[in-house]
Amino acid sequence: MVEVDTRAANSVAATKETLEDYTLRFAPRSYRTWSPAVVGVSALGGIAYLADFSIGANIGIANGTGNALLGIGLFAIVIMLTGFPLAYYAARYNIDLDLITRGSGFGYKGSIVTNVVFASFTFIFFALEGSIMAQGLKLGLHVPLPLGYLASTLLIFPLVIYGMKTLTKLQVWTTPLWLILMVLPFAFLLVRHPDSVGTFLSYGGKDGQGVSLTGALLAAGVCLSLIAQIAEQIDYLRFMPPKTPENKRGWWGWMLLAGPGWVLFGAVKQVVGLFLAVYLIANLPGAQDIANQPVHQFLEIYRDMMPAWLAMTLAVVLVVISQIKINVTNAYSGSLAWTNSFTRITKNYPGRLVFLGLNLLIALILMEADMFDFLNNILGFYANCGIAWIVTVATDIAVNKYLLKISPKQPEFRRGMLYDYNPVGLVGFGLSAVLSIMTFFGLFGETLKPYSPIIAVIVSFVATPLTAILTKGKYYLRRTDDGIAAPMFDEHGNPSGATLTCHITGMDFERPDMIASPVPGPEGEIQYISSLALSTDKTGIHVLPPQ
Repeated sequence: MVEVDTRAANSVAATKETLEDYTLRFAPRSYRTWSPAVVGVSALGGIAYLADFSIGANIGIANGTGNALLGIGLFAIVIMLTGFPLAYYAARYNIDLDLITRGSGFGYKGSIVTNVVFASFTFIFFALEGSIMAQGLKLGLHVPLPLGYLASTLLIFPLVIYGMKTLTKLQVWTTPLWLILMVLPFAFLLVRHPDSVGTFLSYGGKDGQGVSLTGALLAAGVCLSLIAQIAEQIDYLRFMPPKTPENKRGWWGWMLLAGPGWVLFGAVKQVVGLFLAVYLIANLPGAQDIANQPVHQFLEIYRDMMPAWLAMTLAVVLVVISQIKINVTNAYSGSLAWTNSFTRITKNYPGRLVFLGLNLLIALILMEADMFDFLNNILGFYANCGIAWIVTVATDIAVNKYLLKISPKQPEFRRGMLYDYNPVGLVGFGLSAVLSIMTFFGLFGETLKPYSPIIAVIVSFVATPLTAILTKGKYYLRRTDDGIAAPMFDEHGNPSGATLTCHITGMDFERPDMIASPVPGPEGEIQYISSLALSTDKTGIHVLPPQ
């Protein structure tokens, strides 16, 4: 009998803590009891953020309406194309983007670098959204900005502790009010001030420049910083129920809408944000400095609709609801990303709450540093890293798995089944990130500078399949047999719900989360170990040998 030592105790503790959110693991069928609609609405609740209004306003003020609309359109196309394969894999196989990335060209440890990219996304956007909330608290309640930053951070912590069940309830119940408060001002302007549409379409930006490829690409680059949002959508989509003949229409519909379809809502918000900003600039003296701040955008329109006290109340309520809805997702997803990385590096699981605190602390520091004032520069730089990651993984799925059939079609994430590092994803991501960042900083000349997002897309799309061809797919799978005779999938192609007992923790786990241990039982029988217990095995004695 295998002795349950401190390593086993660590595995048991990690397992029990992750039962609510499945931090490092496949999401089992027994936990996924929500309908496709509930999962989809919860996922879309995470895009309630107001940063889109700021982004739309900023790129329009800088480049003009024409360039902004073209940039937003390009952004939407890229997000739809790259988001579909990722969202499908998450919903179909019930794994998050880190687990998808492992088996889509990066390897068991190689995906750690993309986890850091994603964690950076979550605290950058937490800080951005927290800054907007602090602006609302200052305007409505006269709370000093530093205290507002602190309040917007501390408020989130208790809401994220309990994982998916709490987040689902929060998102579903707050969405109707949020929609009403957001749509009302825009509809009011269209009805009461129809001339604002013409003013919006003719707006040339601060320099009055016309439509140009350079202006459109600069706008698209800022928007594409949101490309990693698909990873947050996936943190909800992995809880989709099994796809069956009975629910397939709803399953597909909600997967598409809440997966790549999130960009439709994001693009609309960016356009509306610019529309509101142009209206303020044209009709409110001195509005140039506040037109990119969502709280002022909504407050001024509300004031035209209702008494000042009610306008202020509704503006603050909208800001607070929006920021809570998105920042619980930012905090939740960021804590998962940090935990995944730390556990694989150290083979130790300190608890997700440790990294929840870390993520919030970094975001608070960024807020106190007034990151809102240099938003475009931060997002433009980050876009290159996010694009490199997402396009590389999407290309591996769409091209290497389905077209070239070099990459294994079924996703794999378990330690021992994968090589630690796979050059396919690492080369595609690395070349794309480095070359696009060098372009962004003007190292290839000012003429190419606006093209850094396009370079990131092209390099990832070309380098990923090319590296797979050159390496002949050799570094995807360390093993093809996990030592378990039971089938991995059911008759509909869904991950099996059959359970096996982990001999380390003594707990039952579903088939896709298990792997055979090379350590035999007391009577020579095959023993099984869960992917989580295996990830915390520092000795490596439970890792199957390579085939």
